[in-house]
Amino acid sequence: MADMTVGANQSSGAPDAETKQLLLDGMPDRLLVCTPSRLSTFEDCPRRYRYSYLDRPAPPRGPAWAHNSLGASVHTALRNWYGLPAARRQPSALLALLRATWVGEGYRDREQERVAFGVALRWLEGYVADLDPEQEPVGVERVVAFKTGTIAFSGRVDRIDRRAALGDALAIVDYKTGQAGLGADDARGSRTLALYAYAAERVFRRRCRVVELHHLPTQSVVTHEHTDGSLARHVARAEAVARDIADAQQAVRAGTEPDAAFPTRPGPMCSWCDFRSACPAGAAAPARVPWARVLQNSG
Repeated sequence: MADMTVGANQSSGAPDAETKQLLLDGMPDRLLVCTPSRLSTFEDCPRRYRYSYLDRPAPPRGPAWAHNSLGASVHTALRNWYGLPAARRQPSALLALLRATWVGEGYRDREQERVAFGVALRWLEGYVADLDPEQEPVGVERVVAFKTGTIAFSGRVDRIDRRAALGDALAIVDYKTGQAGLGADDARGSRTLALYAYAAERVFRRRCRVVELHHLPTQSVVTHEHTDGSLARHVARAEAVARDIADAQQAVRAGTEPDAAFPTRPGPMCSWCDFRSACPAGAAAPARVPWARVLQNSG
Protein backbone atom coordinates (compact mmCIF):
# COMPACT_ATOMS: atom_id res chain seq x y z
CA MET A 1 0.00 0.00 0.00
CA ALA A 2 1.36 3.41 -0.92
CA ASP A 3 2.01 5.85 1.89
CA MET A 4 0.16 9.15 2.17
CA THR A 5 1.09 11.94 -0.22
CA VAL A 6 3.35 14.91 0.45
CA GLY A 7 1.32 18.04 -0.10
CA ALA A 8 -1.95 18.36 -1.92
CA ASN A 9 -0.74 17.71 -5.46
CA GLN A 10 1.55 14.72 -4.96
CA SER A 11 1.03 11.97 -7.53
CA SER A 12 2.65 8.63 -8.09
CA GLY A 13 6.18 8.54 -9.45
CA ALA A 14 8.82 11.22 -8.92
CA PRO A 15 7.82 14.21 -6.75
CA ASP A 16 6.74 17.31 -8.62
CA ALA A 17 8.52 20.65 -8.36
CA GLU A 18 6.10 22.02 -5.77
CA THR A 19 6.58 18.99 -3.54
CA LYS A 20 10.36 19.25 -3.79
CA GLN A 21 10.21 22.90 -2.79
CA LEU A 22 7.98 22.10 0.17
CA LEU A 23 10.52 19.57 1.37
CA LEU A 24 13.44 21.95 0.97
CA ASP A 25 12.00 25.27 2.18
CA GLY A 26 13.94 26.80 5.02
CA MET A 27 16.81 24.29 4.95
CA PRO A 28 20.32 25.78 4.93
CA ASP A 29 22.77 24.86 2.18
CA ARG A 30 25.68 24.11 4.48
CA LEU A 31 24.69 23.70 8.12
CA LEU A 32 21.71 21.66 9.19
CA VAL A 33 19.76 23.59 11.81
CA CYS A 34 18.87 21.02 14.44
CA THR A 35 17.45 20.60 17.91
CA PRO A 36 17.39 17.54 20.17
CA SER A 37 13.85 16.83 19.02
CA ARG A 38 14.78 16.96 15.32
CA LEU A 39 17.70 14.59 15.77
CA SER A 40 15.83 12.06 17.88
CA THR A 41 12.77 12.18 15.62
CA PHE A 42 14.82 11.33 12.53
CA GLU A 43 16.57 8.48 14.32
CA ASP A 44 13.27 7.09 15.58
CA CYS A 45 11.52 7.35 12.21
CA PRO A 46 12.57 9.38 9.13
CA ARG A 47 8.95 9.43 7.94
CA ARG A 48 7.84 11.07 11.18
CA TYR A 49 10.66 13.61 10.75
CA ARG A 50 9.34 14.46 7.30
CA TYR A 51 5.78 14.78 8.55
CA SER A 52 6.88 16.95 11.50
CA TYR A 53 9.38 19.31 9.90
CA LEU A 54 9.20 19.21 6.12
CA ASP A 55 5.76 18.51 4.70
CA ARG A 56 3.59 21.58 4.22
CA PRO A 57 0.75 21.25 4.77
CA ALA A 58 1.64 18.70 7.43
CA PRO A 59 -0.54 15.62 7.88
CA PRO A 60 -3.13 15.96 10.64
CA ARG A 61 -1.90 15.09 14.10
CA GLY A 62 -3.70 12.86 16.53
CA PRO A 63 -5.19 14.03 19.84
CA ALA A 64 -3.06 15.51 22.61
CA TRP A 65 -1.39 13.06 25.00
CA ALA A 66 -2.18 13.47 28.67
CA HIS A 67 1.37 12.58 29.73
CA ASN A 68 2.70 15.43 27.59
CA SER A 69 0.18 17.80 29.16
CA LEU A 70 1.25 16.68 32.63
CA GLY A 71 4.94 17.11 31.85
CA ALA A 72 4.45 20.54 30.31
CA SER A 73 2.43 21.72 33.32
CA VAL A 74 5.10 20.62 35.78
CA HIS A 75 7.96 22.10 33.76
CA THR A 76 6.26 25.47 33.43
CA ALA A 77 5.37 25.59 37.13
CA LEU A 78 9.05 25.02 38.01
CA ARG A 79 10.13 27.71 35.58
CA ASN A 80 7.73 30.17 37.18
CA TRP A 81 8.79 29.12 40.69
CA TYR A 82 12.29 30.35 39.85
CA GLY A 83 10.72 33.52 38.48
CA LEU A 84 9.48 34.43 41.96
CA PRO A 85 11.54 36.52 44.38
CA ALA A 86 13.65 34.23 46.56
CA ALA A 87 11.55 35.02 49.64
CA ARG A 88 8.43 33.64 47.92
CA ARG A 89 10.00 30.42 46.66
CA GLN A 90 8.17 28.17 49.08
CA PRO A 91 6.18 24.97 48.53
CA SER A 92 3.04 26.91 49.40
CA ALA A 93 3.42 28.95 46.20
CA LEU A 94 3.13 25.91 43.97
CA LEU A 95 -0.65 25.45 44.07
CA ALA A 96 -1.27 28.81 42.39
CA LEU A 97 1.64 28.31 39.98
CA LEU A 98 0.42 24.90 38.86
CA ARG A 99 -3.15 26.11 38.44
CA ALA A 100 -1.93 28.96 36.26
CA THR A 101 0.13 26.66 34.03
CA TRP A 102 -2.08 23.58 33.99
CA VAL A 103 -2.70 21.94 30.60
CA GLY A 104 -5.86 19.84 30.69
CA GLU A 105 -5.72 18.16 27.27
CA GLY A 106 -5.73 14.40 26.77
CA TYR A 107 -7.20 13.19 30.04
CA ARG A 108 -9.93 10.57 30.16
CA ASP A 109 -12.28 12.78 32.16
CA ARG A 110 -12.33 15.54 34.75
CA GLU A 111 -11.82 13.09 37.58
CA GLN A 112 -8.60 11.71 36.14
CA GLU A 113 -7.44 15.23 35.45
CA ARG A 114 -8.19 16.22 39.05
CA VAL A 115 -6.21 13.26 40.39
CA ALA A 116 -3.32 14.01 38.02
CA PHE A 117 -3.26 17.61 39.24
CA GLY A 118 -2.94 16.39 42.83
CA VAL A 119 -0.15 14.00 41.91
CA ALA A 120 1.73 16.75 40.05
CA LEU A 121 1.38 19.10 43.01
CA ARG A 122 2.82 16.47 45.37
CA TRP A 123 5.76 15.92 43.03
CA LEU A 124 6.48 19.63 42.92
CA GLU A 125 6.13 20.20 46.65
CA GLY A 126 8.44 17.30 47.39
CA TYR A 127 10.97 18.47 44.86
CA VAL A 128 11.23 22.14 45.86
CA ALA A 129 11.39 21.22 49.55
CA ASP A 130 14.98 20.16 48.91
CA LEU A 131 15.94 23.24 46.88
CA ASP A 132 17.66 26.30 48.27
CA PRO A 133 15.37 29.21 47.33
CA GLU A 134 18.31 31.62 47.61
CA GLN A 135 20.31 29.73 45.00
CA GLU A 136 19.92 31.45 41.65
CA PRO A 137 20.41 29.24 38.60
CA VAL A 138 22.60 30.45 35.77
CA GLY A 139 19.66 29.81 33.48
CA VAL A 140 16.09 28.53 33.58
CA GLU A 141 14.71 27.25 30.28
CA ARG A 142 17.77 28.86 28.74
CA VAL A 143 18.55 28.38 25.05
CA VAL A 144 22.13 27.27 24.36
CA ALA A 145 23.69 26.76 20.96
CA PHE A 146 26.84 25.91 19.03
CA LYS A 147 27.97 25.36 15.45
CA THR A 148 30.29 22.85 13.84
CA GLY A 149 31.13 22.37 10.19
CA THR A 150 27.98 20.27 9.85
CA ILE A 151 25.31 21.47 12.26
CA ALA A 152 23.89 24.57 13.89
CA PHE A 153 22.53 23.16 17.14
CA SER A 154 20.25 24.85 19.66
CA GLY A 155 18.21 23.60 22.56
CA ARG A 156 16.34 24.82 25.61
CA VAL A 157 17.73 23.55 28.94
CA ASP A 158 15.38 23.14 31.89
CA ARG A 159 17.98 24.52 34.29
CA ILE A 160 21.68 25.34 34.39
CA ASP A 161 23.27 25.49 37.85
CA ARG A 162 26.63 26.76 39.02
CA ARG A 163 27.95 24.31 41.61
CA ALA A 164 30.46 25.29 44.29
CA ALA A 165 31.26 21.61 44.77
CA LEU A 166 32.43 21.53 41.16
CA GLY A 167 34.67 24.57 41.52
CA ASP A 168 31.86 26.81 40.21
CA ALA A 169 31.57 24.73 37.06
CA LEU A 170 28.15 24.38 35.48
CA ALA A 171 25.71 21.47 35.68
CA ILE A 172 22.86 20.67 33.31
CA VAL A 173 19.55 19.80 35.01
CA ASP A 174 16.77 18.06 33.10
CA TYR A 175 13.38 17.38 34.73
CA LYS A 176 11.64 14.08 34.07
CA THR A 177 8.01 13.20 34.85
CA GLY A 178 7.63 9.79 33.18
CA GLN A 179 6.49 6.72 35.06
CA ALA A 180 9.71 4.73 34.66
CA GLY A 181 12.60 5.28 37.02
CA LEU A 182 15.99 6.33 35.70
CA GLY A 183 19.43 4.76 35.93
CA ALA A 184 23.03 5.79 35.39
CA ASP A 185 22.87 4.73 31.74
CA ASP A 186 20.07 7.21 31.09
CA ALA A 187 22.24 10.16 32.07
CA ARG A 188 25.43 8.83 30.51
CA GLY A 189 23.76 7.88 27.24
CA SER A 190 21.61 10.97 26.76
CA ARG A 191 22.86 12.76 23.67
CA THR A 192 20.54 15.67 24.46
CA LEU A 193 22.18 16.30 27.84
CA ALA A 194 25.66 15.93 26.37
CA LEU A 195 24.92 18.45 23.63
CA TYR A 196 23.46 20.84 26.19
CA ALA A 197 26.66 20.58 28.24
CA TYR A 198 28.83 21.09 25.17
CA ALA A 199 26.78 24.14 24.17
CA ALA A 200 26.58 25.64 27.66
CA GLU A 201 30.35 25.48 28.07
CA ARG A 202 30.73 27.55 24.92
CA VAL A 203 27.92 30.01 25.64
CA PHE A 204 29.00 30.76 29.22
CA ARG A 205 32.74 30.10 28.77
CA ARG A 206 32.71 28.01 31.91
CA ARG A 207 33.39 24.32 32.31
CA CYS A 208 30.23 22.19 32.01
CA ARG A 209 30.59 18.41 32.15
CA VAL A 210 28.03 17.30 34.75
CA VAL A 211 24.55 16.37 33.58
CA GLU A 212 21.65 15.41 35.85
CA LEU A 213 18.24 13.84 35.38
CA HIS A 214 15.82 14.88 38.13
CA HIS A 215 12.95 12.37 38.26
CA LEU A 216 10.10 14.08 40.08
CA PRO A 217 7.84 11.01 40.60
CA THR A 218 10.56 9.25 42.63
CA GLN A 219 12.36 12.39 43.87
CA SER A 220 15.60 10.88 42.59
CA VAL A 221 18.60 12.34 40.77
CA VAL A 222 20.85 10.51 38.32
CA THR A 223 24.20 12.16 37.56
CA HIS A 224 26.96 11.64 35.04
CA GLU A 225 30.19 13.58 34.47
CA HIS A 226 31.34 13.72 30.86
CA THR A 227 34.88 13.83 29.57
CA ASP A 228 36.23 15.65 26.54
CA GLY A 229 36.08 12.36 24.68
CA SER A 230 32.50 11.47 25.60
CA LEU A 231 31.23 14.92 24.62
CA ALA A 232 33.10 14.70 21.33
CA ARG A 233 31.50 11.33 20.61
CA HIS A 234 28.01 12.71 21.21
CA VAL A 235 28.70 15.68 18.95
CA ALA A 236 30.05 13.36 16.26
CA ARG A 237 26.93 11.23 16.49
CA ALA A 238 24.72 14.30 16.11
CA GLU A 239 26.72 15.31 13.03
CA ALA A 240 26.28 11.83 11.58
CA VAL A 241 22.50 12.02 12.02
CA ALA A 242 22.52 15.47 10.43
CA ARG A 243 24.38 14.09 7.42
CA ASP A 244 21.77 11.36 7.10
CA ILE A 245 19.04 14.01 7.09
CA ALA A 246 20.89 16.05 4.49
CA ASP A 247 21.40 12.95 2.35
CA ALA A 248 17.66 12.18 2.47
CA GLN A 249 16.85 15.73 1.40
CA GLN A 250 19.43 15.55 -1.39
CA ALA A 251 17.86 12.30 -2.57
CA VAL A 252 14.51 14.08 -2.91
CA ARG A 253 16.22 16.86 -4.88
CA ALA A 254 17.59 14.22 -7.21
CA GLY A 255 14.12 12.79 -7.82
CA THR A 256 13.81 10.03 -5.23
CA GLU A 257 10.26 9.45 -4.02
CA PRO A 258 9.92 11.18 -0.61
CA ASP A 259 8.46 8.01 0.92
CA ALA A 260 11.62 6.14 -0.12
CA ALA A 261 14.00 8.87 1.02
CA PHE A 262 12.23 9.14 4.40
CA PRO A 263 11.11 5.56 5.16
CA THR A 264 9.12 4.43 8.15
CA ARG A 265 10.72 2.47 10.98
CA PRO A 266 7.80 0.44 12.34
CA GLY A 267 7.98 -0.48 16.01
CA PRO A 268 6.29 -0.06 19.39
CA MET A 269 6.54 3.72 19.17
CA CYS A 270 4.12 3.70 16.22
CA SER A 271 1.28 3.35 18.72
CA TRP A 272 2.31 6.66 20.29
CA CYS A 273 3.05 8.58 17.10
CA ASP A 274 1.17 11.83 16.49
CA PHE A 275 0.90 10.87 12.81
CA ARG A 276 -0.28 7.30 13.33
CA SER A 277 -3.46 7.77 11.29
CA ALA A 278 -1.52 9.25 8.35
CA CYS A 279 0.97 6.40 8.03
CA PRO A 280 -0.04 2.86 6.94
CA ALA A 281 2.68 1.30 9.11
CA GLY A 282 1.55 3.37 12.08
CA ALA A 283 -2.11 2.66 11.49
CA ALA A 284 -1.33 -1.06 11.69
CA ALA A 285 0.05 -0.65 15.23
CA PRO A 286 -2.26 -1.01 18.24
CA ALA A 287 -3.99 2.24 19.11
CA ARG A 288 -3.35 3.87 22.49
CA VAL A 289 -5.80 6.06 24.33
CA PRO A 290 -4.44 9.57 25.00
CA TRP A 291 -4.36 9.06 28.78
CA ALA A 292 -2.64 5.63 28.77
CA ARG A 293 0.68 6.83 30.19
CA VAL A 294 -0.78 8.69 33.13
CA LEU A 295 -2.93 5.84 34.44
CA GLN A 296 -0.22 4.46 36.71
CA ASN A 297 0.63 7.82 38.25
CA SER A 298 -2.77 9.46 38.38
CA GLY A 299 -5.35 6.74 38.73
